[in-house]
Amino acid sequence: MKISLPKSALETILTNCQNFLDKRDRSQITSHIYFETQDDKLLLKATDYEIWLESYINVPCQAQGNATANGKQILDIIKRLKDDNVTIETKQDSLHISQGKARTKLPMFNADEFPKFPEYDVNAQINIESDKFLSSIKKINPAVDTNNPKYELNGSLLDIKDYSFNFVATDTRRLALIEYKSQSINALSLVIPKKAINEIQKLFVDTLEIYHNPTHLILKNNDYTFYTKLISGKYPDYEKIIPKEFKHKITLPKDKFVDALQFVKSLANNIKIILTPNEVLFESLNEESGEASTQIEVQTNIENLTLGINSKYILDFLSQIDANEFTLCINEPNTPFVVMSENFSTVIMPVIL
Repeated sequence: MKISLPKSALETILTNCQNFLDKRDRSQITSHIYFETQDDKLLLKATDYEIWLESYINVPCQAQGNATANGKQILDIIKRLKDDNVTIETKQDSLHISQGKARTKLPMFNADEFPKFPEYDVNAQINIESDKFLSSIKKINPAVDTNNPKYELNGSLLDIKDYSFNFVATDTRRLALIEYKSQSINALSLVIPKKAINEIQKLFVDTLEIYHNPTHLILKNNDYTFYTKLISGKYPDYEKIIPKEFKHKITLPKDKFVDALQFVKSLANNIKIILTPNEVLFESLNEESGEASTQIEVQTNIENLTLGINSKYILDFLSQIDANEFTLCINEPNTPFVVMSENFSTVIMPVIL
């Protein structure tokens, strides 16, 4: 194998491969990146058996073959080279990297033993617009749990129904939901791991194609093909958690509400909100760290209602909406309440006062 290619193109892909490597055990082939020359392109692959990434660089090769190299080491080497062409070639059991007078040799594993990537049928495509998919997983990602014993809660649910599809996430203290109306041929429920969601947001910014098989989700564009294992297990019946009716629905200004929360949050994450007919008061709940309060003028048509909230949950929601206003939906002070904007809503458990 021998190929010369621009340093910048190689460095970009090697950088994106880093989170797909096993960094704990350098004796494993999954700590390596796989290289293969194919006529007029170089194929690169990386995987930790949970997520997989492959990418092509279109460049003529001088000799066909395959190789592996430790992913962290080769990136460190490439970063230190000049912004010019780099030559990569195999000699016996080593991968040689050269540019001008600079020479580096790295040990290889048997490239033929590199893990096989999942297979998928191009007919098993999920027809969701790229912008809807990418914006939705970004909005609900803060509500995806981490290290929950109920493993399915460490992922986001894509729930495709006959006439709609929903994106759902919950950490048991809140439930984020985005709803779309759309006719579908096949009902489908997929739980996408949080780790995969984080990588998808880094790799894909616009157009992509979405595929699936029984155990994997596959995303593809002109630069990358990304694979992730899906989380098995039954996701909670989220529709039962969402209140169907509310006593109060209040339209609130986003920016003023955020400023008030941020001010009081500087002393305490848990905040008491007091709704009166003409204003909303914000007070810190943790008196040990001091006291903070502020208010905003707004018509609520509520005589007097006090609500305990975790400010982080509302701020996570508000940071993901574009509208200047949002709706606060409440029944009783110590029951779940909802914040919503257009088709995006979050059910939040209150802080019991």
